[in-house]
Amino acid sequence: MSAGHGHGHATATGQHRGILAGTLAISLTIAAVQIFGAVITGSLALLADAGHVLADSGGVAMALGATLLAARPAAGRRTFGWARAEILAAAINGLILTGMGGYILIQGIRRLIEPGEIEAGGMAIFGAIGLIGNLIGVALLYRARTASLNMRGAFLEVATDSATSVGVLVAALVIALTGFTRADAIVSLLIGAIIIPRALKLLREAANILLEAAPDDVDLDNIREHILELDHIQDVHDLHVYTVTSGLPVLTAHVVVDPDCFHDGHAPQLLDKLQTCLAGHFDVEHSTFQLEPVGHTDHEHPTHT
Repeated sequence: MSAGHGHGHATATGQHRGILAGTLAISLTIAAVQIFGAVITGSLALLADAGHVLADSGGVAMALGATLLAARPAAGRRTFGWARAEILAAAINGLILTGMGGYILIQGIRRLIEPGEIEAGGMAIFGAIGLIGNLIGVALLYRARTASLNMRGAFLEVATDSATSVGVLVAALVIALTGFTRADAIVSLLIGAIIIPRALKLLREAANILLEAAPDDVDLDNIREHILELDHIQDVHDLHVYTVTSGLPVLTAHVVVDPDCFHDGHAPQLLDKLQTCLAGHFDVEHSTFQLEPVGHTDHEHPTHT
């Protein structure tokens, strides 16, 4: 058997720790300002936007904390270190966003039925402050948004916050010009409708990683075909591909080879070829292969496939 590489490297999210810290500081400031503004103006849309930002801040904070844990080296029973902590943070973030979205929807419906008094001028001022802060956050996260699941989640959170801040400004304008205070509730409902699908998507992706499902961009049949194309390989089974954390895919497989490979020196060469093939064609650097002769599967547990 052979393992491709060690685990002691920075995770994809950990490489952008400074960006996350800056984004977190901006988001917490925005949330505090908007909560204050919601109390003064009576705007549910501002409170919804603040709640959304606050939930997103919690997600960014967990992602940031997870990178500190993920950077710890593998030791003892934790053979991959704390890398999976990033995915746990993403799952908790998704749960928080789902709850926040549900609360906003319920309160928005109540405000549609019984609208309250809203001070449109103050609502517009605090909405503008939120928009400016969120746009700064978007600029910070833009280049790093594809680095990992948590970085993408953080970017989407701040980008959505920017959109909801625009909605707050539009509602404030409508109220100022027409006196239609239900615009505040309508924007709140739109914010809730934006939050929930995104939160569920984040939950689904995190759950797939935690359940060790094959990544969406990995074709197991294609991998199997590439392995079988190598000389001296007769079959491959127990092929598993999963993700420990964003940027760290892992592959394991049992490979049936010609019997002579165990006597004429081909086995080490095959291991090198297998790992080079996986790293080159499928960007899987951590791979473990069990080379076995024909008939070995007769002795394996029935759950092996």
